[in-house]
Amino acid sequence: MATRKVTLSLDEASWAFAEQAAARAGMSPSAWISKAARREAVRTGVGPVPDVTALAAADDAELAAAEEAMRAQG
Repeated sequence: MATRKVTLSLDEASWAFAEQAAARAGMSPSAWISKAARREAVRTGVGPVPDVTALAAADDAELAAAEEAMRAQG
């Protein structure tokens, strides 16, 4: 999975919890926070951001196919 380097600000207690939980899980705090963020996003119903370029291309292709079908019908 690709990673992106970001800077976060956490209160001291949150950082301490993250460090302890990460150590117990045998992973880095960064990996643990990434996993926790993903889990929370899924839990609250947030999904991946759609690729609007691909959606637009699919819409264009569908429109072209519909226009072609209408032309073929006369």
